[in-house]
Amino acid sequence: MTRKVLLISVELVYQKCSTDNIIEAMAKLKVTQVKSGIDRPAVQKRTLQALGLRMHKTIEVEANPQMNGMLAKVQHLVKIENI
Repeated sequence: MTRKVLLISVELVYQKCSTDNIIEAMAKLKVTQVKSGIDRPAVQKRTLQALGLRMHKTIEVEANPQMNGMLAKVQHLVKIENI
């Protein structure tokens, strides 16, 4: 009996998580690099490279926790707008 209750609770948690991810995945951000990565720490340079940014280049990314963390590390070098 406890196994059945556990399976039901796991299914409910999975359904809740999957709908949350769908809602978050729909949000988009427009990111433009406005300051140079020259003379910045290597971590910030690699983050800009991983985002695919170059000076004055604009990209659209989904607003998810991974992107939010990357953008937080280089927020002083980029301009972020909600779409």
